[in-house]
Amino acid sequence: MTPNPPDSPDSPDAPGSRWSDLERPPLNPTALRRALLKPDSLWTELEVVERTGSTNSDLADRARAGSAAEGAVLVAEEQTAGRGRLDRGWSAPPRSGIFVSMLLKPQVPEERWGWLPLLAGVATAGALARAAGVDTALKWPNDVLADVDGEERKIGGILAERTVTAPGGGGGNGGVGVVLGIGLNVSLRSAELPVPTAGSLVLAGAQGTDRDPLLRAVLRGVEDWYGRWSAADGDPVGSSLLEAYAAGCATLGRTVRAELPGGEELVGEAMALDSDGRLVIGTGDGVQRPVAAGDIVHLRGEGAAGA
Repeated sequence: MTPNPPDSPDSPDAPGSRWSDLERPPLNPTALRRALLKPDSLWTELEVVERTGSTNSDLADRARAGSAAEGAVLVAEEQTAGRGRLDRGWSAPPRSGIFVSMLLKPQVPEERWGWLPLLAGVATAGALARAAGVDTALKWPNDVLADVDGEERKIGGILAERTVTAPGGGGGNGGVGVVLGIGLNVSLRSAELPVPTAGSLVLAGAQGTDRDPLLRAVLRGVEDWYGRWSAADGDPVGSSLLEAYAAGCATLGRTVRAELPGGEELVGEAMALDSDGRLVIGTGDGVQRPVAAGDIVHLRGEGAAGA
């Protein structure tokens, strides 16, 4: 067998080679498809790309063009312009994390679609407990937290974006769907963290950081919870989603500051989630206010063990 020349993309000596960091092997698309693309599965196609700006943007473009049906999964080995809430950037070294987006066309009332990022959080937390042996917590509405050296650190984020889809893509609700993206820091070392409040599975003491079983566990978890939620017509109580999210949510019972759209701030106790997935915050004047969107900061003090 003739070895790859030094300037070949697959040569171990080539800059950016997929084999240049042997602690971070590439994903195995063939094995992933074999494990996940079953006749009765939610997932209909799975593609792994070496590098892209944003898997969410790419999959939304494909949905609009009619080249992606419900259940399409797009994974990137490296994501250079990933987006979190409030258009915050999300990037990491090649093959150091899981960057995955999936196209869903829920056949439930659209007013219940706000539960999808919370559903993804529950699914991801369960998957990481099973596949990595790491206990995680959920910060409302879309962060995954883990303990790193006694501190609460963000190791993952979730972004759900409503998108127009071309006719005939399968599913209900006509030409409307949701691109659900999940980003997880898997093997990032301390010096590679984008901000001091970030963490990774390896820094949280994960028993395993092989991304193939981690990705399979996450997608199977999403499929399971999406099936329960859909069977209950999106009812968070009937599907047990509300109970599961509340049990794993680090925000509830904490003193928080909600930075709301428009610049308003609200400080109080995170008391509950309502039936629409909104966070109910109790203020000092006895008012209970539901918050549908905002940036939540866990404050130190009574009932708050981290930031």
